[in-house]
Amino acid sequence: MLSAAILAPIGLACIRVGGPVFDVLVLAVLAGLGREWGSLLRRPLSSLRGLVLLLWPAIACVAALVTTRWVEAVAMLAAPLVLGPAIAAGSAVVGLAGLALIWLRAGTGTGWDGVLFVILAVWASDSVAYLAGRAFGGPRLAPRISPAKTWSGSLGGLLGAMLVGAMLAMLLPAPEGVSAAARVDRGLATGLLLGLAAQAGDLAESAFKRRCGVKDSGRLIPGHGGLLDRFDGLLAAAPVAALLSLAAPAGTGFWYAFPHVFLGSDPR
Repeated sequence: MLSAAILAPIGLACIRVGGPVFDVLVLAVLAGLGREWGSLLRRPLSSLRGLVLLLWPAIACVAALVTTRWVEAVAMLAAPLVLGPAIAAGSAVVGLAGLALIWLRAGTGTGWDGVLFVILAVWASDSVAYLAGRAFGGPRLAPRISPAKTWSGSLGGLLGAMLVGAMLAMLLPAPEGVSAAARVDRGLATGLLLGLAAQAGDLAESAFKRRCGVKDSGRLIPGHGGLLDRFDGLLAAAPVAALLSLAAPAGTGFWYAFPHVFLGSDPR
């Protein structure tokens, strides 16, 4: 709790300020994530593979910032495939998340709304899943991958992400003429999708750590483990949000890519 109380305000302040401050934060986190991925694979910084994992995702993001050629920056992340699938996977997972966050903050025309939405939805999924799992217990979700996770925790996490999504959709700016019901509807749908992505990322990281024979990806954040432990859900959810933003009307939040499906049939 103390770690979160210190780090969360710093992160939110950087997201709010945007620009170079936010970009530097993202690049620093990408370097840390790449370093941890290399450590799990036992690739030291003195090796080519270790250096690629440390630097290549950040280099792709810098290329996108300088040239604004986002598709080419995404394609750059495939280059480490020549060093093997594990190195390529690390570069792609870390780099796509970084590009997605920078795109949501600077490339969609919605300011910090999109980054705030995806981060809070993932946080709600993680936190409510933990609380619900502790409170209700029950059958294990994936005992061979992560024995502590339960179905009650998973369902609670999805509910938490949906509720936060609905709340944010009501609080954040909306296109003219969109009803309150339609805003809640889209928030629920987007929260559900981001919650599913976050939990998939969490399970994938757990499987990766189990394959590598470690419990935590690092010890950087007291009480949380490493950066991969803390941001595993965000690594999966951020690219999903970025893809949704491509389908949303120009200048609107990515949650408006969804049709009005839960609460009515109004296309707005």
